[in-house]
Amino acid sequence: MYPDLSYVFHDLFGTPADNWTSIFKVYGIFLVLAILVAARILYAELRRKAQEGKFVPVLETFKEGGPTTYRAIAEAAAWGFFLGFKIPWIAVHFAEFQADAARTLFSLNGWWWSGLIGMVLYAGYTWYTNRNKVLVEKTLSVYPHQRIGEITIIAALAGVAGAKLFSILEDPGPFFQNPWRTIFSGAGLTIYGGLIGGFVAVWLYLRRKHIAPIHVLDAVAPALMIAYGVGRLGCHFSGDGDWGIPASAQPNWWFLPSWLWSMDYPRNIINEGITMSQCAGKYCSRLVAPVYPTSVYEAAMAFGFGGILWALRHRIAIPGMLFFIYLIFNGFERFWIEKIRINEKYHWAGVQFTQAELIAVLLFLIGLAGVLYLRIKSKR
Repeated sequence: MYPDLSYVFHDLFGTPADNWTSIFKVYGIFLVLAILVAARILYAELRRKAQEGKFVPVLETFKEGGPTTYRAIAEAAAWGFFLGFKIPWIAVHFAEFQADAARTLFSLNGWWWSGLIGMVLYAGYTWYTNRNKVLVEKTLSVYPHQRIGEITIIAALAGVAGAKLFSILEDPGPFFQNPWRTIFSGAGLTIYGGLIGGFVAVWLYLRRKHIAPIHVLDAVAPALMIAYGVGRLGCHFSGDGDWGIPASAQPNWWFLPSWLWSMDYPRNIINEGITMSQCAGKYCSRLVAPVYPTSVYEAAMAFGFGGILWALRHRIAIPGMLFFIYLIFNGFERFWIEKIRINEKYHWAGVQFTQAELIAVLLFLIGLAGVLYLRIKSKR
């Protein structure tokens, strides 16, 4: 497993583990890659739908140039202070930053004098470079695919917030013990929380910009499914604990590589299990009993279902149908994978289930109801 880039380079080039490249976590890299993949696919689909006349452009007036406003100077001053406050301190205390980058960034550790210098320099630079620029106003027709940057940022920020919130609700103990560290830790993200948080935020944004959400939902369906697969690969390669229950003995009929049946996740990022012999580095643990690599199974199903959605996008003419099919696929995949995953169990009316199982069933039923409703409506 590769908790961070230093372990990747250690295996490839023999460089020491836990060097300065350890600040780049493998899961975080895959998360960014998943967001970029989703944004690229969504952009292509929104552009195609715009060419087909599914979207009506919105006229917007943009201002370019002009002297720097007081708001812009204040924003530059705030960023300059933050960068000046943090960067010099991190350079001197790099070991602490390397150990926990998120906690260091959001702590009160820093130098006020360098922050004030950064504030003055950046605010002054912003004012000076824009002092003689002429203000120009332009009125342009804007299509949804031209807003992909805003949509991506909103979905990413709201998705991370939702993922963190659902993770806290699922296991509130660590939050009550250390709220600050739990909130700003890079660990503890629930995928369904991310999907729901991102969905709500983007839906509100689309309504505010007078964009028909139904066509955007169809466009985002294959993007979400494929990006989900990319994210699950990040879970696997970093060994973040998203694995299954202890695996049974490998059967004789299994013809695929043995690691696809069971893995003990050496060097997993949560350091769970027993200490490995002759291991150098911060991460030297492997699981006592090999488990099912459920993240790989989910990635395979996500790519498969994403390919089906991509193939269906030209064949389905009913608006909204593709998104409801995505909900069916998503709920089906997650419900069954939960049967061999380790997760917090809930008990109600004699039934045992996980948070993800409950949400998966709801998504599956919503998707099925939506498909039936749209089908009946289209016939009428």
